[in-house]
Amino acid sequence: MTTARTLSGPAAAAATTGPRPASRRPLVVLALCWLIVLFDGMDVNVYGAVMPRMLADPGLGLTPAIAGRVGSWTTFGMLIGALVAGNLTDWTGRRPVLVGGTLLFSAGSALCAAAQGAESFGLGRFVTGLGLGGVMPVCLSMVMEFAPGARAALTAGTLMTSYHVGGMLASVLGLTLADGSGWRPVFWAGAVPALVAVPLLLWLLPESPAVLLAKGHTAEARKLADRYGLRPPHDTTAPPAGVRARWHAALALLHGTGRRATPLLWAASFCGLLLVYGVSTWLPQLMRAAGYGPTSSVAFLLAVNAGGIVGMLVAGAVARRFGAARVSAVWFLLTAACALLLAVRLPLPLTYVVVTVTGIWLFSAQVMVYATVPTLYPAPQVSAGLGWTVVAHGAGQWAFVTFAAAGLTGALAIHLAGKTPCHSGS
Repeated sequence: MTTARTLSGPAAAAATTGPRPASRRPLVVLALCWLIVLFDGMDVNVYGAVMPRMLADPGLGLTPAIAGRVGSWTTFGMLIGALVAGNLTDWTGRRPVLVGGTLLFSAGSALCAAAQGAESFGLGRFVTGLGLGGVMPVCLSMVMEFAPGARAALTAGTLMTSYHVGGMLASVLGLTLADGSGWRPVFWAGAVPALVAVPLLLWLLPESPAVLLAKGHTAEARKLADRYGLRPPHDTTAPPAGVRARWHAALALLHGTGRRATPLLWAASFCGLLLVYGVSTWLPQLMRAAGYGPTSSVAFLLAVNAGGIVGMLVAGAVARRFGAARVSAVWFLLTAACALLLAVRLPLPLTYVVVTVTGIWLFSAQVMVYATVPTLYPAPQVSAGLGWTVVAHGAGQWAFVTFAAAGLTGALAIHLAGKTPCHSGS
């Protein structure tokens, strides 16, 4: 369970007076970030959705071994993108980084669609990963800032439902568009965000009050907070500015309370993201290797993402009562149990049920790791803690056993992290 941090000085006054009536609803921030994460989910899942058809295309020259390396290039791009995005926000703000990341993963998808060989396709996936890695932590930071406190876990869960809507969209494209026109048009569809989402971001998305405060624009930050009905930002809520300050903030995560919590959160996040991206990329191919037909194999990706939507909504609501860390630990255990079931050949209808139920637990277990961060770190370290937790990843039927082991390890790590005493202000 989370405990409230002690406030003093201006922060106590702000908590007493509360936010002023908003002239704009913070819901617009959630809606825009929801749209971006939808395209994020579509781009992550589309590779797995069309991989069987790509392997069958002799002109591309993609083999199972090369396909695995391409998946690693995507993840490596996401790692770099997540690390770079945090420092870019110091110079440009969160909104330009979000716009730039969207343009980047749209361009990467277009490169994939036009690829003439495995190497150029891999380059496109690397560029896509750069953009995807940058937008996810920014979207999470934005929505949690505009819906702070007890609503953070529910808001993060609501945001991440869009990832699974995107995954379902990728599955539908793989089952329909790729079936009639081949795999290239599916990747051309991944370039749509540059045309649809970017104009909306430039028109409607506000800048982060905390980032404005860190850059010294105090009056602008407070004016924006008033406009959206937020509590007035103070120095204790601003993320560190500059590369050196961000590096010191990262090192501070390994002292005090963070000495125990930080490595555990990294471990839990690594396991969660191994599950998320491993299942998103390889589930259709694993199910096909297990003897299921091509259509059923891609449909499993649709089923696991449908379960993911339910899981995000359920986990966010349950976490408000029992705490994000506790919910994440239980969800990881349930994921491990379902992964072991998938290692056994079951009748097709029952397999669909197990895959859908797996989605309920798997994806929201990882998001609850993110929602745990604000309960374990003092306010100035939350931004750094979230960013470094996001980038902690990177690293036949045995695959399902590996997924189960990741679930068990993640459950243990987040359980121990949740037992770390929460920071209280002084």
